[in-house]
Formats: sequence, structure tokens, C-alpha cells
Amino acid sequence: MNTFYVTTPIYYANSLPHLGHLYTMIVADTIARAKRQRGIETYFLTGTDEHGINIERAAQKAGRTPKEQADYVVSYYKKMTAEFGLDTAHGGYDIFMRTTEPFHYEGVSELWRRIAKSKTPKGNDPIYKGHYEGWFCAACAEYKTEDEYQKPKNEGEPPTCLIHDTPLDRVSEESYFFRLSDYDEALLSVYETRPDFVRPESRRNEVISFVRGGLQDLSVSRLKTSVSWGVPVPDDPAHTMYVWFDALINYITAIGFGNEERQQKVGFDRFWPALHLVGKDILRFHAVYWPAFLIAGGVELPRAVVAHGMWLDPNGRKMSKTLGNTIELDVLQKHFSIDAIRYFVLREMVFGQDGRFGYEALIDRSNSDLASGLGNLSSRTLTMIGKYCDSHVPSGVIPEDKLLLAKRVGVDTDETTLAGFIETARDQFGLHFQNLAFSRALETAWSIVSRADKMITDAKPWDLAKDENQKHTLAAVLFRAAETLRWLTVLLHPVMPGASQAIWNQLGLEGSPAQIDPTKLKWGELKEGTAIGDVQPIFPRIDKAKTMSEINADQKPTGVHATEADAVPGTAPATKPEPPMKHATEADAVGVTSFIEIDDFAKVDLRVGQVLSAERIPKADKLLLMKVDIGEEQPRQILAGIAQYYEPEKLVGRKVVIVANLKPRKLRGYESQGMVVAASYGEEGRPVIATFTEDVPNGARLK
Repeated sequence: MNTFYVTTPIYYANSLPHLGHLYTMIVADTIARAKRQRGIETYFLTGTDEHGINIERAAQKAGRTPKEQADYVVSYYKKMTAEFGLDTAHGGYDIFMRTTEPFHYEGVSELWRRIAKSKTPKGNDPIYKGHYEGWFCAACAEYKTEDEYQKPKNEGEPPTCLIHDTPLDRVSEESYFFRLSDYDEALLSVYETRPDFVRPESRRNEVISFVRGGLQDLSVSRLKTSVSWGVPVPDDPAHTMYVWFDALINYITAIGFGNEERQQKVGFDRFWPALHLVGKDILRFHAVYWPAFLIAGGVELPRAVVAHGMWLDPNGRKMSKTLGNTIELDVLQKHFSIDAIRYFVLREMVFGQDGRFGYEALIDRSNSDLASGLGNLSSRTLTMIGKYCDSHVPSGVIPEDKLLLAKRVGVDTDETTLAGFIETARDQFGLHFQNLAFSRALETAWSIVSRADKMITDAKPWDLAKDENQKHTLAAVLFRAAETLRWLTVLLHPVMPGASQAIWNQLGLEGSPAQIDPTKLKWGELKEGTAIGDVQPIFPRIDKAKTMSEINADQKPTGVHATEADAVPGTAPATKPEPPMKHATEADAVGVTSFIEIDDFAKVDLRVGQVLSAERIPKADKLLLMKVDIGEEQPRQILAGIAQYYEPEKLVGRKVVIVANLKPRKLRGYESQGMVVAASYGEEGRPVIATFTEDVPNGARLK
């Protein structure tokens, strides 16, 4: 069956949409349009997760019922998706899924019952009743272990969440548990036999490390007296389901699992399994808990779980309202075209890695790539066809007796040279798209733009038009440029649906590039004599100074500058930067206060390592998660508090010194299996990584 199913996460309905939500939706929308263009029946899901204590509290604070609170937030999401052309009316999502839908309740209950009737791989009941006592973060909708919260400063106070910096709730009550600990080997088998199940590879390694570290059984219910706003546990109405258990199942209930009406309307058997797109901060839920639930319920696993990076500001800092460096969606939508935004986020972020977003960068990219690139190619080509060819597509054939004249002005008389280049680029573009390498795909597309622009500039049609003997050469050059535009509109339709349709219409073509499979494009199919449409600028050049001035005026007051320079508090007194977190690189700057014996030094195993990958940790400003090769069978996972001073991508390939025999410990839920050695200097304790000036093999010992 030639179908495809793609999902974004369903977003928790306790806050309004932001850039991260928009980005994942754009990626999913782009994938869906590309699949549909190739004739694949595609289903695209996004939506909201609407249960849990956090919704209850937000509703109570706002004087609403939980459902009214969810409706309020959903109205903003639907407004946003319509404004950015991502809703059903604009060819976007097929369903805006809400976990308050009655059919969802039915499907969730069905999977619970299936799991409850089964046995774990180790022969135990997957769901059992017990007693839970521990700390719970309502904002994370997650129970916290000791290494995942900040201990209180004063006795008697609750600890605080490391992510949200809010007090945790002490939960001590009866609960149903999912026996996650029995699924470790089954999950590891999935990761091993399906290496593309979790992508990119750095995230796969992270998930494998987490599972190998030991899984704990998961509390999957709360007493209704504690959390009433949720899906009731089947046959035990005194309990409601844990919000993540309920939420994850939306991906199958939306297409008909457990509900005959949805099955008839969409079809679980028709579309499952799905490609899940998620932020790296919720990877554990989708790559560990979700497949374990499905294995327990006897349901096929997803096609893949793909995690993307985070958007940082132009200086590489995490975005926050406190710093005043957030991107406001209403400001973005007001000052930039939808297609410019889509192009920027797909071109600027290497999918899977962190990316940087700033208004000035968006203006620069729009002006260079869109206004001066694709937009200019379209405008100059169609304007010259209008001027020199009476607004009709000319012939691309140069008569044999005119070939020598064309060669004399430097025009390649063999059009297959250009056609072959574009066909190869088309194939590369498709491969990059299939691998979700959107940035590289767009680089390839813009190589076509550059090639066509160079052809026009070298041929100088404005000079050819002055020579009657060169009219066939002129016609051939303009035909090739127009045919190149036709190919580009088809390739770029999933990325820029509005702009590609506009260029298509100006070429005088019927229908839509959305209906053309790019793999079936053939050179020369643009018909001679086609009347072009009215020529209009596709991407007008943006006045940077004027636009930035307007953006700064539109920004909500934050007490900080809205430019892309470092955000500086407007009235707050100057403060020194925070020193690196203690043991951030696991090396503190200390003076020599006492001497040690050589035997003491010999206890420290210092090894040469090479950084294979480096990633920021979600919602942790200072930490980097690195994979380091120290000559062992598997690379080490090491945390280092250097994120404020080193860009992750620039560390890859670098030789470092590792303390290899340091006892592993957990930070922010990740195990660190060693320590990066660094110097520390200055009042702010800036870390400087120790390295080598000569080539040294990985694993070599320092003595």
C-alpha cells in the first residue's frame, strides 16, 4: 500500500505556540507535501495534549474549566497554523488531534486492556498496582529522580525542577505501574536490528545508553482525587491515566485504533506505522516508553523516531523571555513571507543539530538567496521573454546553420549539458530530501539557480537582442532559463508552496507543481508558444534597517534590546557572568595548596580522546553532551559544562584529554563516563580545553 504517515508531537496545552512548535510543523508539512507530490497517499498529524494536573492548575488560575482552558490554547494554535499556511485549508495537516476527543478515550482504553492481558518478555504482568512515592514536576509531566532536581536550600522546602525552576510536588499514593524494566532487551534489540529507528545516530546512541543504564518501572496512573482531568483507567474509575501514556497513544487513535468510526474514516491499517518528528527534549518518551507500550500491546512499532535540535539565538544562547531573545510568531508573520520563513528554517538548521535564528539573519538570507537568487532568476527570465519574445515561451532549438554564431558568443550549443547538470542535481536533491537533509537539498537546488544565472549573465541576452542573426541564440538561452524555472518550481514546491505556484503561474502553466512528480520531470517539456502570465516580483528585497526598526518597535517590552547584539538588561545593574557550574568540565581552577606523591598521580588515568559528536542538552545552558573515542570498543559519553564557551560543531574531530577512570555520575538524567580536562582562568572561570599540537593516537595514556 503506497501510503505515508507523518506526525509532529502533540503540544501540551498549557502555553501558547512558539518557534519550536512552528519549526516541527513546517518540517512535517514539507515532508507531507513532498510525499503527496510523488503520488503517495499521505496523512499528516499535529495537535495538542490536553490532560493532566498542569492543565487543571492553569484552568483554575484563569477561572476556566480544564476543557475551556484547552479550547482557549487550541484556538491560538489553529490561528497560528492558518496564518502560516499549515492548516487543512492551505494543504497542511489532515488532523489537528486533541486528546479530549471521545474516540481517543476509546482507543487509549483499548490499548490499556491489551497491555494488561499480555505478558512481558520475562513472563510478568506488564501492568500491576503498587504504591508510588516521589517527586513530580507538573510542567514536565514527569517524575524526577534525585539527579534530576535541585535540592532545597532550606530544610522543609520541596526541591525544584532543574528545567523549570519550579517546586516539585510530593506524590505518595496508590498507582498502576508499567513494568518497563522487563523491556530493556526487547528495546535494545529494536535499536540494533533497526539502526534507523532512532535518528540521528547521536540520539540513537543516547537512547541506547539510557536503556543500558537500567530501566525503572513507570507509574502510569494517578488517583482521581489527585488528578481528575484525564482518561479513566479501564475498570478502575478511581484512577486516571498518566498524561504521557494517554498522549503517546494519540498517534494511533487518530487514525482509527480502537474506534470503528475513525477506522472507516482514515484507517489504522492503511497508514500505520508513522514517522515521528520530535524535539530532542522529548526523545526518551518517544524512543523508549512509546515502543515499549506498543510491544506490550502487540502493535507494530513506528517507522522511525527522528529528533531535531533546538533553536538558539544568533549568539548561540538558549532563547528565553528573561534574555529577551525569543522569536515572537506574530512579529515573524507580520514582517516576513511564509515561504521566506519556511526556506530559512529548512536551510539554516542542519536537521538533527541545533540552529541559530535571528531576524537579521532571516533578512540577510531572504535578500541573498531569495530576492537576489531565485526571485531574480524568475524576474529577469520572464521579463526578457516578455520584452524580446512577445510574452511567449520561445523555441529552445538553435538551427544547424546558426550553431556557429551561438558558439562565437560563448553559448553552449548542446543543451544537454545544462539538462544533464539539472537532472543530476534533481536526483541529489531527492536523496537529500529522503534523508531529511533539507539544508543540503536546498544547497543543491541553489546550485541550479546559480548555474542558470551564470548562463544568462555570460550569454548577455540584452546584447543578443540587438543582433538579428542571434535571435535563435537569444530564444534558446531564454527557453533554457524558463525550463530551468519550471524544474525549480517542482523541486521547491514542498519547501515554498506559495512562491513555486506563483512562478508556475507566471510561466503560463496550468495546474500546479504540487501535481508533478519531480522524479518524472523530463527536459524540454515546456511548450514553445506558451503565453506567460503577468510578471510580478516573487521575493521583493527587504530593507534591513527599516524592517529591523519596525521589528524592534513591535517587540513586546522585555527590558532588553531586541537586536541581535548581546541582550543587555535595560535598567538592571551590571553583574558578573556566572562562573562555570562546579565540575562543569570536572576541573576546578585551584591554586597549588598541597603536594601529592607520584603514587597519587598514578591513580589518575589520563587518556587521549577524539570528539566524535557534541550536542547541547535541552534546557541546560551550560552542558554539552559529547561522544569521545578513547580507543575503546565503544565511545564514551561525557558531559562538560562548556556550552557557553564552545560551539558543539567546532569541537567535532578535536583531540582532548580525558580522565578515564573517574567514577560515572549522572547530570540532568545523562550519565557522564569520564571528564574532559580544561584550564580555568579569569574572574568568570572561563574553561579552555587541553589539547595537542602533534598527532597522538586515541587512547594513548598521559604520564
